[in-house]
Formats: sequence, structure tokens, C-alpha cells
Amino acid sequence: MEIISYNYNTYSTAPEKKTFKFTKFRNSPELTYDDILFDSYSKKEREPVTLKGIFDNIKAMLAYAKHMFIASARYWWLIPAVAVISSVPFFLSKILNMMESKAPVVSFENTDSQLLDYLDSLMSDFALESQSVDENGTLISESGAALFNSKSFKETVSFQTYVVKNGDTISGIAKKFGLSNISTLIAANNISNVRNIVVGQKLTIPSIDGMYYKVAAGDNIASLASKYGARVEDILDVNDLTSDKLLVGQNIYIPGARMDASSLKKAMGDVAKWICPITAKYVISSYFGPRKDPISGISSNHKGIDLACPKGTPVKAAMKGTVAAAGWSNLYGNYVILNHEDGYQTLYGHMSKISVKRGQVINQGSQVGLVGSTGYSTGNHLHFTVYKNGTPVDPLKLIKK
Repeated sequence: MEIISYNYNTYSTAPEKKTFKFTKFRNSPELTYDDILFDSYSKKEREPVTLKGIFDNIKAMLAYAKHMFIASARYWWLIPAVAVISSVPFFLSKILNMMESKAPVVSFENTDSQLLDYLDSLMSDFALESQSVDENGTLISESGAALFNSKSFKETVSFQTYVVKNGDTISGIAKKFGLSNISTLIAANNISNVRNIVVGQKLTIPSIDGMYYKVAAGDNIASLASKYGARVEDILDVNDLTSDKLLVGQNIYIPGARMDASSLKKAMGDVAKWICPITAKYVISSYFGPRKDPISGISSNHKGIDLACPKGTPVKAAMKGTVAAAGWSNLYGNYVILNHEDGYQTLYGHMSKISVKRGQVINQGSQVGLVGSTGYSTGNHLHFTVYKNGTPVDPLKLIKK
């Protein structure tokens, strides 16, 4: 039998601790990982605390941290990978928002160049109370009775300036200054469309109802009085005239005169012309403006309104127009775009079926498709956007529920 000798110095029942030698500091005592992290020296072995010992420990810990950093360097690619993955929802939302903010390029054949080509955010604060005036522009009371100006036509007409405020309406301003017909304000300020009036705009306010008329060849006071239903004496008084002789090109204020029905209807904008594209029961599931994207959860700007209703509900043209585009997109699924007068366009998205073809003339209320949930959608609804010269505007400012 072979006898192997050993002593205490060559054998130990406890596993040997691995040591980490910091070659940069050769004069420093050798420390194990446990010594550094857990201070595992026994009290008997521990040397008195000295400043040099503290610095040695700090150096050792820094060296250990460097070692761990080098060991983990192989996973450096995880940092940019996590950053890229985390940014995907944000950039996806921005891309969708950009796609939704612009209508497809479509030529406008019926654009009125005299109309203002913008409808900014301030415009949304100004509206026409369509129920407060009759078809002739005369203000009506809550009981439905017409309101008439009690001011005398014997006084010379005068003018003052008013700055439009948030919440003002054309009818409200007229009533505030004792006028009885909105034609007076529209004519005095050459307003082509009351929807283009913005907060902060200055309006000229006549002291009495009426309109200016530019004298043409052959006109006289009597003929003008007969044409506009005014009295000769009143025309003379409000203009402070001492003679009934008129000059061609002279501006005469006709008291009580008002715009014809056709001109007034056009100046009143589209308040009376637009209808809601869904005539069946619906719920507005998303409004125009800022919101959280229903899929990504990222804040975005909704360019239209969402009308939630059952699949197959008829979608109707909000106003008479021509089909500019009809097809499929990843964003809107089955969609239709209609061109309307005065630079307006409407978009109908996420439909289950398209009922019209490009170039087709569609009457107001005619079917353009059926409600669905195609494209980037979370459920059955109609996405309805109104564009003015390519810029989205709030449909609820135009349509009548």
C-alpha cells in the first residue's frame, strides 16, 4: 500500500477561494471577490484601518468594476436595440399622423379665388347661429318672431369699429349693436363667407340697418327707393342730402336694404348646406383634434371625427360633389374623397364597401359606401374628414346633426 503524506498546509476541507490579483497594484494585499464585496476577513485577520488600506480597497473595487464592464461589453448591442424597439410606436404614430394630415393631391376645378384660402384655429371660435336668423337674414327671437330695428331712419348713418371676440357670432354682433339683419354687417365689411371671420378681426358696424349702393347711370332717388322698398325722405336723411340729384359713382346708403337670398346664402357659408354622412343612429367615438392613438397609445392629432355605428350602415355625401378618388389605402382601408365648391373636400374612410366611381357626380345625401372597419381601424365606424384647400377643419363646425 502506498502511503501519501500530507499536512495542514497542503490540504483543506473548504474550497479554495479564487483570488483576483490586481497586477497594477503589486504592493497591495491580494483580495478575493468575497473580501471586496462582503468584507469577509475575520476580525483576527483584519489589519488596523489605515488611509492606505482604504485607498487600496477603492482601487481594488474600481479594478473589479472595470473587469465587470469588460466582461459585459459583449452585450453592448442591447442598448441601441432596446432604444430602436422603444421608438417604433412613437415614429409609427408620427408617420400615420403625417399621412392623415394631408389629402391626396386633387385638382380643384370650382375653386372661388375670391374666398380666403385658409381656415385657421381661430376660425373655429367663430360660428353662425343658423337658428337665430331666418332665410332673409333677419334676426328672430326665441319665440320665432322677427326682430326689427327700432332706430329711426331720420338720423344720419354713422359707423364704429368692433373687434371680434372669442364666442362671437355674426347674429350676436348684429343684435349687440341694435341691428335686425345680418346683411348689414356682411355688406358693410364685404364678407364673402362668414366662416372666414376670425377672432381679433375688426368689423365696421353701421348705426342702422341698410347697405351702400353705388349710383349708376340713370339712377335717381325715387328709383332706388322703389327698388329697395325705402322712403325717399329716409334716403335723403340718412345720407344728409339736401338735394335728390345723384352723381354716377356716388355711394348712397339705402336704409333697410338687404342682400338678395342667393347672395346671403353664399355669404352665410356652408352652415345650411352640410349634412351628417351618417343619418342612422351613431356615437362619436373620437373627436377632431388632440387624442391618444387607439392602437399605439401615442398622442396624436386626429384630423376628422369617428362615427361609430354597425357594419353596413349607409354612408352618404355630406354635400354635393364629384368623386375625386375611390380606392384602398393601408390607413383608411376603403375610402372615397369628394370635391365640393369653394375648395372643400370630404374623405370617408374605413368603409366595408365603396358605392361610387371616380369622376361620378354625387348629390347631397346620395350613398358613397357602407360603414366598416378596413385599414388602420379598431372597430366598425366611419372616419369623416373635411378639408378646406387641403387643410383639415373640424366637421362638427359645418354639419348639422
